[in-house]
This record gives sequence, structure tokens and C-alpha cells, in this order.
Amino acid sequence: MSASTIGSINLLPEHEKREIYRRIVPHELLDRFKLSPYLVDIQGRSLLTLNCNPGSTSAEMSLYHEYSFPDPILYGQLTDTLNGQIHVLLYILNDPESPRFDVDRMPDGTPTKFGTLHRNLDAEQAALEAGLAPGQVRRGLRLLPAAIAAFEQFVESLGHDMYFVEPLYYHNAIIFERYGFAYQMGRKLMERIQTGFSEGGDLLSRLDNSTPFRQAGTANSIRLRSWAIHDGILGEPFTNVTMYKQVGKSAGISTCTDCAW
Repeated sequence: MSASTIGSINLLPEHEKREIYRRIVPHELLDRFKLSPYLVDIQGRSLLTLNCNPGSTSAEMSLYHEYSFPDPILYGQLTDTLNGQIHVLLYILNDPESPRFDVDRMPDGTPTKFGTLHRNLDAEQAALEAGLAPGQVRRGLRLLPAAIAAFEQFVESLGHDMYFVEPLYYHNAIIFERYGFAYQMGRKLMERIQTGFSEGGDLLSRLDNSTPFRQAGTANSIRLRSWAIHDGILGEPFTNVTMYKQVGKSAGISTCTDCAW
């Protein structure tokens, strides 16, 4: 049986699904943590957790550097578009050796959905001060180029030459732009944000030190802009942004050319 979509992969036997989905894992990640290419530890326990049930057009994967560690080093959510293209809903690389910030849960354990449903403000402020971006529970691994290359090989192996991503935060969209992604939806919003943070823009006046996420100088940093947007400075959530990339396409032109990370 030939698999070309997430839905068709999910209909395959378990061992075949695992073989296909592990193509997403970059070799550099295996090397970094000295992992077996079969994604098991020395005791034979699986380090890869898959949620990809038959009949579903979505897949969720978590890869751990050691068995029973609380956070994966790679986490991904994939789904099919209506016309059978691959759509990345979430892709995270975590450094397990870095400090953890509980931005993903409230003090009582209630999930925050990465701050989109609830916000653990104390954890978010600590993450901000530690140099993290919104949504990060740990520092990243700085392996995005390798991750994109591996994912594009996965996409090509399914017979596709393009795929879609859903940037959860402003900084994700800027990073994707720089790796050659273009907008299916949301470019006007990104341009409105750039205008708002530029000289004379309406967002500058809202950087009034009223919260830790709205400090003066925020406009000069992609990361700090993203925190301010997460904090509601736009007056609306950062949503309805979808991007796509042709496999192998080189870096694009960013909508934020005048600010550093």
C-alpha cells in the first residue's frame, strides 16, 4: 500500500507507520543525544511515542532523549489539508539540559495550551527574562535547518513538493520567512505588525511598561515583539496565519528587516 498522506500512513501496520514517521527525525538530533536510529534505548524501550490511529488524518509524535523524561526533545503535530497536502500544526525542539519554565501549565496543573487558553504569568516572566520566546518551556536546540531538511525529505518521500505550517506565534512566522516560507494567509497581519512597531506606529505607544512584556525597546527585537503580541498588544490574538514552502526553496525576505532576535 502506497502512503502519500497522513491519513494513508495511519492505515498501515504499526511497524510501517513507525518507520515512516521516524524519517522526520534529523540525524543531527540522533548524533547530539547518541540515540539509536531505531529510537529505542539500550534496554530496548521505545523513545518514540506516536498517536496516529487508523481512520485519523492527524498524527502526533514525541521523541525523548531518555525513557520517562518529562519533555520530548522533538514534538510534532501533523495533519492533512483538504486536498491531501501535509500541514504542520506544531513542531518543537527542546533542550532537555536547560531549565524548564512551566508556561504550559498553571500552578494547579491546568494546561495553558502554550498560553493560548490560560497564562501562567510568573512562569512567562521568568522565561522572558531567561531569553526564551513565547511558548517555550525550555531553550531550543538550534537545529532548525537540519529539522527542515529532514522534514522535506519526509514530504518528498510521500510524493509532495510543498507543505504547510501554522506559526503559533509571531516569532515563528518571522523565522519561517527566513527559511523560505511564504504566506497562504496572514501576510497583511504581519505587515500591520511591522507598521505598528515602526516609527509613528500605533503599537509603539502601547509599549508603556504596564506589564513585563511591554517594555521600551521591545520594537527592536523579534522575540520581545512576540512577547508583547502574546500579551495582547494587538487587541486581538495572533491567529489565522498559515504559511507554505516549496521543498528546497531558499531563504525568503522577512517582513521584519530592522530588528534583531
